Amino acid sequence: MKRSYRYDLPKGHIEPGETELQCALRELFEETGISHKQVCLELDFRFKTIYYPRYRRFGGQKVEKSLVIFFAWVSEELEIVMTEHSDSEWVRWNPPHYFHNRIIDELLLAVDDFL
Repeated sequence: MKRSYRYDLPKGHIEPGETELQCALRELFEETGISHKQVCLELDFRFKTIYYPRYRRFGGQKVEKSLVIFFAWVSEELEIVMTEHSDSEWVRWNPPHYFHNRIIDELLLAVDDFL
């Protein structure tokens, strides 16, 4: 997903009874309209990082967040149905990629190593 000042990935919170993978696939669908049936999932890849964003709703305090990303691919560009963000952009896989976002850059290096 593309924001005016940065790129981001579909993500969200695990609902009760959900696995990490079920959460990831649900969030992908909710935020992009891409269903689990439209992706080829690489079950041997799992990227985890911890980060500390500040939250206005907590008075600007830093909050520890754990982020788990799975790797899936599509064979063709699909129509993105944005529901929670204003814009998206397909980026062709041609490493190395540098988006000046620590988490995304580290993730893409891990994907490149995996491939």
